[in-house]
Parts: sequence; structure tokens; C-alpha cells
Amino acid sequence: PAVVGLETVTKYVEDGDLLIVDGTAGEVVINPDDSDIIKYQEREVLYQEKEDLIAKSSHAPAVTKDGQRITVRANIEFLEEVSAVKKYGGEGIGLYRTEFLYMRSRGLPSEDELFLDYKQAVELVTPDFVSIRTLDLGGEKLTSGSASLNEANPALGLRGIRLCLKERDMFRTQLRAILRASAFGKVRIIFPMISGVQELMDAKAFLKSIMEELNDEGLGYDPHVDVGIMVEVPSAVTMAEVLAGHVDFFSIGTNDLIQYALAIDRVNEHVAYMYQPFHPAIIRMIHTVVEAGTRCGVPVSLCGEMASDPFCIGLLLGLGICELSINVRAIPVIKELVRSISVDEARRDLQKVMKLHTAMEVREYLMERMGPIIENLEIRESILSPA
Repeated sequence: PAVVGLETVTKYVEDGDLLIVDGTAGEVVINPDDSDIIKYQEREVLYQEKEDLIAKSSHAPAVTKDGQRITVRANIEFLEEVSAVKKYGGEGIGLYRTEFLYMRSRGLPSEDELFLDYKQAVELVTPDFVSIRTLDLGGEKLTSGSASLNEANPALGLRGIRLCLKERDMFRTQLRAILRASAFGKVRIIFPMISGVQELMDAKAFLKSIMEELNDEGLGYDPHVDVGIMVEVPSAVTMAEVLAGHVDFFSIGTNDLIQYALAIDRVNEHVAYMYQPFHPAIIRMIHTVVEAGTRCGVPVSLCGEMASDPFCIGLLLGLGICELSINVRAIPVIKELVRSISVDEARRDLQKVMKLHTAMEVREYLMERMGPIIENLEIRESILSPA
């Protein structure tokens, strides 16, 4: 839980002020009185009680009321999070963000450092798989090495797969580590920020060359490792059916997709209000990717904040999403919510949503539809706030 996009809060907060930060409701209370403090202490206790209650059923499969099996995996950034994946009922790791090791001050990680990190993650979640996303940073974020640079607009510059294909020694190191780790369990490779077929083909050709290197050196790896892409650039949505012919799976990254599709910097407090997951264009983009995947026999998963927003779950199931990848601690709640939804009803809701023209209309409709389901689960509304 977190609070972001508060445009005016810095105008009212001074050094020494007491703050209550309610990440579940997206609220900040400045200098609360005694009654506020007591109220939030009680809410904290209730929050933990509800989490404990839901966690008891977290290891059961997430099956909808009409029998549709939904796979719920975890997003992680650090190796230390892996132990929590099974604790909270995660079915493997749907997105392993690998940037942390590259952002340490002492320089770029070695192949063995990366290998040991990935190997431990793979072994800890066996027999489930780990989906490892290759480096998704801009050159300005790297702490050392020849890739470091300054750009006026890093989000649209040399980052993700673009950076990796330019800095091939760095890319080689990571791919070798990932492939070596695949000898110890199930691994999937995700290439980020793919905007078209040529980038994907270049990345796959480079991956093949790394496999040949490992063959020559007698090092083990899974030669059949699945390769997929993050669908997070509008051009990839448009080309989804063509791209599907070159991948084993799609992973829709809604955070960046919303940012790029709506031309919104989601961490800019002046325009953060325009960052709208319920925007009809975003819903249509997700629908396009799922339809392309279905036609081509390519599984489609979805990660990002939408996947853990309870008011979005019915919409996503109606769109045909059967695999979610979310924050580890959100897994029990989302699995419980899935069990309370009928896919047939969700599809009927989708037909109505597709006729709506604004994000506000979509949001209001989904809150009206999902609100009673959430209440029936006896989950406090503030815990499941879409804020």
C-alpha cells in the first residue's frame, strides 16, 4: 500500500508535523487528534485481522463461481521476497524485476552474482516457474559502466530492450546468468519495452547466440526456455497478432502501457490525476492483446497495479485474463475475490463497459458492480480502495 500523486500535501506539511499515512485508502492525515489516532489504530488492527482470515485460504486454487481456474503469481524485486511467495499462496513468480542488482553503487553485477541470485529464486519456487524480466532501466539509472548517460526524456529514450541491444556485453552477462539458472528449475525470459518485431527478433537472435556459447563451454541450461515480451508500448498492442507468432507468452504491463498510451507521467503530481486505468482506450488495448493471444494460442498474463485492484478484477476476467501477477501480499485477497466472481457475469459486464465513453463512467460502473461482492467478503472497503 502507498500514497502517491498528492498535488497539494507539501503545501500544508511542516517539519515536526505528525502524519498518518494510510496507504490502503490513499490518504494522509496531518496532525491527527486523539480520536483520529485511536480510529486508525483500530483500523490497523482490523486490517491485520482481515489479512489473517483471508490468508488461511490463500493456498487453495483461485477458481471462479462458474469453474474458471485463474492463476495468481507474484511480482518481486528482491530475492528476499521469494520466501513470501509460497507463504501467501503465489503460484510462482510472474515477474521478477531484475534492476536492483544493477542499481547498487559498487557497479555492474557479475555473471556469477546474477546466476546465484536467479538460481536461488528458481530453487525456492520449484516446481512453479520464475519469469525473469531482463534489465528494464534507462542508461541514466545505471551507477557505472559505459551505458551511463543523460537524456532529456529517459522514459522515451535508451531503456529496456533498447539499452540491452546497445550494451551487448551487459546483456550477454544477464542472459548467460538466466540461462544457467534455467538448469535448476522452470524459467521464462521476458523482454521489456518491445515496440516491434525487429527488436524482438534481434533479442531472440542474441539469446540464441548465448545458447551456442554455453553449448561450446559445456554449461547446462534449458534449451526450451520460454520467451515472452512485456506488452507495454502501444505499437506492441497494434502488432500483437504478428508478435504472437514469435513468442511463447505475453505479459501486459499496465503501469507503463497506461503511461505511454495516455501520454502521462504517473509520478508527476501535476498530471497524475490523468493516469486512468479505467480509461476506455486502455480497456480496448487489453482486449486487443487478449484476442490476439487467443487466436494465436499464446497465453496472456497481466501485471501492474490493475491486477491487484479489486475493482478491476471482474473487468479483467471478463476481458479473458486467466493469469494475474501481483504484489505478494495482495495474493490472498485477490484469490478470495476471484472465487466470488462468475466469468459469465463478468463478460456481460464487459459488454456494458465497452459502451461507456469516459474513465469516470467505467469507474462508477465497476464500483457499483464490485462493491457488493467486496462487502459480501466482509473485507473493509478502505482496505480494498482503488486509490
